Amino acid sequence: MTRISSCFFNCSCLIALLFVFVSSCKKSATNIDPVVIPTQTTTPADTTKPTYTLVWSDEFNGNAVDTSKWVFENRNPGVNNELEYYQQQNVSVANGNLVITAKKQTVGGQPYTSGKITTFGKFSQQYGRIEASIAIPMGAGMWPAFWMLGNNIGTVNWPTCGEIDIMEHVNVDNFIYGTMHWNVNGHVSYGDKTTTTPASFHLYAVEWDTNYIRWYVDNTLYVTGKIQNNVNGTDAFHLPFFIILNLAVGGDFPNTTIDDSKLPATMLVDYVRVYKAG
Repeated sequence: MTRISSCFFNCSCLIALLFVFVSSCKKSATNIDPVVIPTQTTTPADTTKPTYTLVWSDEFNGNAVDTSKWVFENRNPGVNNELEYYQQQNVSVANGNLVITAKKQTVGGQPYTSGKITTFGKFSQQYGRIEASIAIPMGAGMWPAFWMLGNNIGTVNWPTCGEIDIMEHVNVDNFIYGTMHWNVNGHVSYGDKTTTTPASFHLYAVEWDTNYIRWYVDNTLYVTGKIQNNVNGTDAFHLPFFIILNLAVGGDFPNTTIDDSKLPATMLVDYVRVYKAG
């Protein structure tokens, strides 16, 4: 991937360039050959939950995306063999939900359009609980995601900045994937999957502290990654991250022919909330 050092750009240019960085870093858990790191596999008992205080949220109760909180992406990401062109027109707010719509529509040389928003330059968080209530479109080739990237991506690039995939889903199965990506002499990842009924609203969350990142569906823990004392080079996960919501179409992770009969398809987000412990 082509990378551009941010030391040549001011802050406003960095925000524009972030679209290149963000689009260049999303990787599927099944599309790579991750290094197996044994110390990541221990899941400690989830018995000492802290008290959380809400520090940021979007309830999507208005009639448009709040641009004081979110940035639109308008481009083709150019990675993972994805087939969508992201554009602002495919993201809206209606009936108390964020609505991201994928369409069979040719724009920018791509056969599909969809939507992607991020909080880069607006909000980032180090540690805490990050959650969203989401209903997922079911269709071959659909790839919705709720995820985060290290706020320093413009200077250290991906995967050194770290990535936390709170929720990924592909196609029509019932699997939900939670994954962390980072750099240990190259790209490595760790994660797992669980099952639910994705077409219905469910609560997807991570609880992240100095020792662990824990993934939940409807408050049920299903995988834990250890970051205590930067074990296995996990120092990236002790810095602030920003939030991303998107609906990709096609690509290496779905790895299937797109079912155009399911389009337009919508990803609905009831709310996104961020809490700080203590």
